Amino acid sequence: MIKLLVGHKGSGKTKTMVAMANEAAHTSNGNVVVIEKGIQLTYDLSHMVRLVDVEQYGVKTFDAYYGFLCGLMAGNYDITDIFCDATFRVCGRDIPAFAAMCERLIKITTANGLTITFIASCEPEELPDELKQYITEE
Repeated sequence: MIKLLVGHKGSGKTKTMVAMANEAAHTSNGNVVVIEKGIQLTYDLSHMVRLVDVEQYGVKTFDAYYGFLCGLMAGNYDITDIFCDATFRVCGRDIPAFAAMCERLIKITTANGLTITFIASCEPEELPDELKQYITEE
């Protein structure tokens, strides 16, 4: 399953994501991963959440991000939730490429019972229709 937390900068998306990740860490029977650019969330996340600094791996495009996510999933079958903060800061604001990556990930997440939540600084109207169904308000 894919989820999208969208809104303008400063609207509380990251705070919501941190709460969601911490809750998932306490209720999940598997591993919870948060991917962010940098490690600013170190002290906000539960010690049960694995924090990954995507900058260390040279991810700059959505194709590279797709490969990175697939590598995480392939390397650890116990992952139940992945939270991706500041998606457009990592790969740029290429909304069609983001949509294509999400469409590719839907098949994988559905087959493996995994949830990936992307945080994106944009308004819902900016997203293509095929992604609007994944917007969450949590």
